[in-house]
Amino acid sequence: MSETPNEQPVDSTNETLIASSETVSQATRDIADVAAVEVITTAAVHLLSAAAVKCGLAHNPDEETDLDESRKLINALAGLVAAGAPEISDSHARPLRDGLRSVQLAFREASSIPDAPGKGPGEKWTGSVI
Repeated sequence: MSETPNEQPVDSTNETLIASSETVSQATRDIADVAAVEVITTAAVHLLSAAAVKCGLAHNPDEETDLDESRKLINALAGLVAAGAPEISDSHARPLRDGLRSVQLAFREASSIPDAPGKGPGEKWTGSVI
């Protein structure tokens, strides 16, 4: 075994690359087994949860509220829900729409400078929530 400049044996590097390649292959197989509706709803739930925290709906609102970040997350969520709803059926889309509306209203409540109706986060895709 020859040594590389950082004192790691070449065989060890090759083993790491092979293990990494196998991990990527396994992850690809795992992703291939997941239905699109699950990917879309999981992404939406992550965005919804993050937006709720940033709107101050978590345990430490004084420390975790960040309306600039929340606006970005709500916009992304609204776009995903609007685009994905026809693809995932109403039974999956309805709770996502309800959650989206809840964080949109929470954002309006937390904001000291109100957005005009139809100009709040995500309202480009959902219409006004007030």
